[in-house]
Amino acid sequence: MSRDKTQLLDYPAFSRQAQGGTFLAISGPDRGDSTSIREGQEITFGSATDCEMRLTDKTVSRYHLKAILQNNTAILIDQGSTNGTYIHGSRFKEVAIGHGTEFKVGRTTIKYLPEEEAVEPEPSPDQNFGQLIGGDTKIRQLFKLMGDIAVTDATCLIEGETGTGKELIAEELHNHSLRKNGPFVVFDCGSVPRELIESALFGHLKGSFTGAVNDRKGAFAEAHGGTIFLDEIGEMAIDLQPSLLRVLDKRAIRRVGSNTYEKIDVRVVAATNRDLRHEVQEKNFREDLYYRLAVIRVGVPPLRERGSDIPVLINTFIQRFSNGRNLQVTPEDMQTLCRHSWPGNVRELRNAIERACLLSDGNFLSLDDALQGGGPDMGGQQMGVRKDLPFKEAKGQLVAMFEREYIEDLMIRHSMNLSAAAREAQIDRKHLRELIRKYDLDTRK
Repeated sequence: MSRDKTQLLDYPAFSRQAQGGTFLAISGPDRGDSTSIREGQEITFGSATDCEMRLTDKTVSRYHLKAILQNNTAILIDQGSTNGTYIHGSRFKEVAIGHGTEFKVGRTTIKYLPEEEAVEPEPSPDQNFGQLIGGDTKIRQLFKLMGDIAVTDATCLIEGETGTGKELIAEELHNHSLRKNGPFVVFDCGSVPRELIESALFGHLKGSFTGAVNDRKGAFAEAHGGTIFLDEIGEMAIDLQPSLLRVLDKRAIRRVGSNTYEKIDVRVVAATNRDLRHEVQEKNFREDLYYRLAVIRVGVPPLRERGSDIPVLINTFIQRFSNGRNLQVTPEDMQTLCRHSWPGNVRELRNAIERACLLSDGNFLSLDDALQGGGPDMGGQQMGVRKDLPFKEAKGQLVAMFEREYIEDLMIRHSMNLSAAAREAQIDRKHLRELIRKYDLDTRK
């Protein structure tokens, strides 16, 4: 696998955090100055000329602060400075910090950030990875990356639209790992009431709250020795995120109602259909939690970007759901299915073929059965609500269809003028640009 370091002006499909990080002055007289640190390295902050991060701030001591990187954790040690070093307004002598942490020396605020590398894996020669199937270059790159990272314990963030197979990817990472004989626990962050999420994640003691009639193990304890998959991590309320951050930092949990921590041995894989970097900018998701989760970041391509895989997937699903019958798809219907935008991605295609197989009474699939509730290229027709799916999936598909049609019509009416379109829609230009990229709406066409 070849890796080229980049400043990530565009968002790559796959990325990883390099060992170490960068200290960046984000306010004060030396704003914009920075220095990097690597494993085993020691650097000094101060006004002296031999400091690795020399600051002109008059309130900074000559040798104000020292930073050491040990086991990829930055340790800050104040050097007896006159004005002290602070985190969240509290003065410290020595503290271990993670990426995203801000600290203050004199009038200067410094932030510790990761250095992210774009990863460009060679396409795998195989057209499957466990239960995952595909011959498209993007999906075979994903297979190669999964094979490389499965044997590690690195925390992984999987990003992709609804129905692209994020849970299946997490499961196959577990099945190909050294933890494959341990449990694989799925926790849906979007389906648990906010008042119960800490109990569901970390467990509780009997009597710790109304209704706690027995001690309970949480999802992290159940996953001990295996993998925990945090699905829809972007749905977690921001005021609940610090408790998850502490678990990732300490690798220990504290049950609701308990005063002691229990060590856990789990690999964490998270997934979201949101753009978490945008959520961080909008203050809806903690930056430091994002960095803990995105040690390895995997972007799953939507089905519309891997159209050559549609016939392969259709034939695979027919074999799975035909109950031994020799069912076929006419060439005309196959072309129609390949032209469909599939806003629900592989899951929608799978459900459509399963339904068609069940309803077929001949040798050929009925396209009307496969596309129940509306055919491909619905254009301005009324969007049908899929009542045969779980509520969250049906809602996600409907929202995706609405967003795509709304943005496409909006941009056409404004002759592809981004600023004018954003003003009418009353949304931020950057968010509109992200929606255009999300739905692959080429403004030049």
